[in-house]
Amino acid sequence: MSTKAPERHEFQAEVKQVLDIVVHSLYTDKEIFVRELISNASDATEKLRHTQLTEKEIFDAELELEIQVTTEEEAGTITIRDSGIGMTHDELIENLGTIAHSGSKAFLNALKESGERNENLIGQFGVGFYSVFMVADKVQVYSRSWRTEGDCLCWTSDGSGSYEIETVEGERRGTRIVIHLKDEYKDFAKKDRIESIIKNYSSFVQFPVKVDGDTLKTVEALWLKNKNDISEEEYKEFYKFQANAFDEPRFWLHFSADAPLAINTLLFAPTENMEGFGFGRMEPGVALYCRKILIDSDPKNLLPDWLRFVRGVVDSADLPLNISRESMQDSTLVQKLNKVITKRFLKMLEEKAKNDPEAYDSFWQSFGLFLKEGVTTDFAHRDHLLKLLRYESSYTEEGKTTSLADYLSRAPEGQKEIYYISGPNRKAIENGPYLEAFKARNIEVLYMYEAVDEFVMNHARNFEEKNFVSADSDDIDLDAIAPETETDKPEALDAVASEDLCKFIKEKLGDDVSEVTASERLVGSPAMIVNADKMMTAQMRRMMKAMQQKGGMMGAEPPVKLQINPRHPLVKNLASLHGSNSDLATLISQQLLDNARMAAGLLEDPTTMVQRNYEILEKLSQQ
Repeated sequence: MSTKAPERHEFQAEVKQVLDIVVHSLYTDKEIFVRELISNASDATEKLRHTQLTEKEIFDAELELEIQVTTEEEAGTITIRDSGIGMTHDELIENLGTIAHSGSKAFLNALKESGERNENLIGQFGVGFYSVFMVADKVQVYSRSWRTEGDCLCWTSDGSGSYEIETVEGERRGTRIVIHLKDEYKDFAKKDRIESIIKNYSSFVQFPVKVDGDTLKTVEALWLKNKNDISEEEYKEFYKFQANAFDEPRFWLHFSADAPLAINTLLFAPTENMEGFGFGRMEPGVALYCRKILIDSDPKNLLPDWLRFVRGVVDSADLPLNISRESMQDSTLVQKLNKVITKRFLKMLEEKAKNDPEAYDSFWQSFGLFLKEGVTTDFAHRDHLLKLLRYESSYTEEGKTTSLADYLSRAPEGQKEIYYISGPNRKAIENGPYLEAFKARNIEVLYMYEAVDEFVMNHARNFEEKNFVSADSDDIDLDAIAPETETDKPEALDAVASEDLCKFIKEKLGDDVSEVTASERLVGSPAMIVNADKMMTAQMRRMMKAMQQKGGMMGAEPPVKLQINPRHPLVKNLASLHGSNSDLATLISQQLLDNARMAAGLLEDPTTMVQRNYEILEKLSQQ
């Protein structure tokens, strides 16, 4: 009850402009008024907590520091009460009626500069309180200062241009805001609606929040704490809450920075790769906050797309005054955040790979594909990503991997390239002809089992100035690197016989081969297909063929380059046979090609090859 007549005041001109913009604008997220009022309540309570450290006498000192929200669905009202620092008569005028504290003038300038009306602007200038008039036709603000001597006051306005202040009785310390909702917005007075909004925007308020007496589950904003004060279990629980995850994090990155931006960041690498389970493409999971208040749960370009598996929080007090969800992806701030956070996350992965290789290898098995994607799409971070790649090789045990740096540490002094070979699995690669020359010279070859690996090598081109070269390339000079370890080799066909046989095979195979040559690279196999075009490896041929078939195109099989082993008994016998039994020699030549195609992974339908094999056996059995 009022003890004297209310005072009537006019809003300052700038405040009137703000109210007019807020009330009559096209803001779509009307619910943000809850975010702003809860944020203000939290700030007021935090100020009281600090005041308690310096002041001996506090009014209502026994009050718990908490925020209470009460809904009256039938009456269409919401009450938000804090036990914070409260306001005096002059502070009510300064904070709610003038530009001195509200920041209305700066808000209007930013609005003019940006040319946009968006729900994030109002929260950046201390004018967030006015957002309540988007949904309310009357607002009452009851407040009692923390000082032992003071009045209980009520500030009342309908947002049309004026307000009243009167003295009342019975108010406890803090501020109580009673929101009388417009008819079309009375849905906000439902308990479940308010709870949903608070959980979405204000989960990290550091004081208890009660809705109609029930305490909502809120989580401490760990990213703002010293990491030395946080337990491993607290990190894990925070991850599950923030990411809505059922698994536990593999590891996390918690850091703060003052330059070039003031940011507090807490990022997690999950245990499970949901894309690997076939649940579709993972959506980015790093939310952007400003002083613990959610700004955007899915900010575009905050992290590069290949880091979409990362979960966590980025909090920046340096959000530009004209930020909006629509312009966020183009803002300089987000670009700077992207650069700083990505660099730090990659550094963390490098340290993990060095200090805990088993944990990193486990991470690589689940999320290595994302890093490979980064190599093919992110030039700025490519060099760092290449350091994180892991592959099996001819030097590692099955299931064990090596880094590119370790590969080079074992390379012979004259080796100027990094060799790799693609195949469906280790057994298929090691049973093929392409490793023979490398094994004979103890030169390591990386094994690549995924189709994307070809793109990785083609985009990366080199690592530490060593070019990536597929082991099935035809212009590899291994003798320049190291001699063969085996010196007792079978005698080869002479040059004339080899040339004559190559001409015969080329003639009989026709357009299926572009060239047939004798090669010293083969050791135990009679023939193999090599690639003259380094960009057109066997894996690339398979992918292009698959793309043609998917598009309904059935192009002709492109010709391949065939190399034969002049030391192999089969080739020697073929050299003798083609002069005496051309038909059988032709069948064997065709079989050699299909065998080589199969070893290269280029033979999809073996029907013709099988039938030919029977024909050869039949002819041989007749001799």
